[in-house]
Amino acid sequence: TGAHIHCQCGPHSRCPSGDRGTQFISGFWRGFCKNVGIDLSFSSAYHPQTNGAAERANQNVEKYLRCFISEQQDNWSDLLPWAEYAINSAVSESTGHSPFFTVYGFDPPVLPDTFPDSTIPALDKQLASLKETWGRVRRALEESSAIQKTKADRHRRQAPVYQVGDRVWLSSRNIKLLVPSMKLAPRYIGPYKILRRLNPVSYALALPPHFKIHNVFHVNLLKPLLCNRYTKVHAPPPPVSVEGEEEFEVQAILGARLSRGSLQYLVDWVGYGPEDRSWVPAAEVHAPRLVKAFYLAHPRAPGGRPVAAPGGGVLSRWLRGWGAW
Repeated sequence: TGAHIHCQCGPHSRCPSGDRGTQFISGFWRGFCKNVGIDLSFSSAYHPQTNGAAERANQNVEKYLRCFISEQQDNWSDLLPWAEYAINSAVSESTGHSPFFTVYGFDPPVLPDTFPDSTIPALDKQLASLKETWGRVRRALEESSAIQKTKADRHRRQAPVYQVGDRVWLSSRNIKLLVPSMKLAPRYIGPYKILRRLNPVSYALALPPHFKIHNVFHVNLLKPLLCNRYTKVHAPPPPVSVEGEEEFEVQAILGARLSRGSLQYLVDWVGYGPEDRSWVPAAEVHAPRLVKAFYLAHPRAPGGRPVAAPGGGVLSRWLRGWGAW
């Protein structure tokens, strides 16, 4: 940043939009930007199209490097300046100018438009052929770009508009659910309430605290909650008071694991979806019948503590003590 932006263009008050990689959201980077007066801007979670121009530029750079890189792929850094030059010299369909012209007011001479007179007829013929070829290639690229844009626009539709307080479904495509197979997991989870509208295509949702992900999503990842007389969407049940403490009702025990030497259960809660399943210390799970049912189905799961049984085989100390429950 300092070598390629500040030294050439001066400090900017707003940092170009980036993804939420650890290098961009780290305390060091945030502190550096704050000290030099830069306001950070990040793209929506799980939606690279938010910063589509940068994503497309990255694809162009990769395409260029793929064509010219060595077999060992160890000279890519030497090719970056030339890739930058080629991209900045290309005319943008949106502006009608190259990025170079937009910034400096003129285009760099990539290929000459005219050639000096030559006394060698064969050379003149070759140069004329090259100029004609360059023109055909330029026109073909412009036509191809226009066709691609037309095809892409056919599949685009107007983004829906949501209001603060609306409840929407959230796509589970980029969210890790505690289920055996994501292929059979629900496509959408929720519904969740919209807290605010950041811009026409980005919304902040009220997510459960255990999600630990950024709560701003692109509108393409949301789906409206459409209710009719057959639709039943109930709010999650509140906790119940047991001996003065609030507890949630356990629906099933789905798994067991040892975390730092402590036994934990994967708990499915009554009235909540798979996105709310959580690992809970065994000492905090007050559902002995459900724990017993889990170990009857999974006797070798962690926490069963199998011991040798008379006549061979194994049996669990847990299971032997459950008869009194």
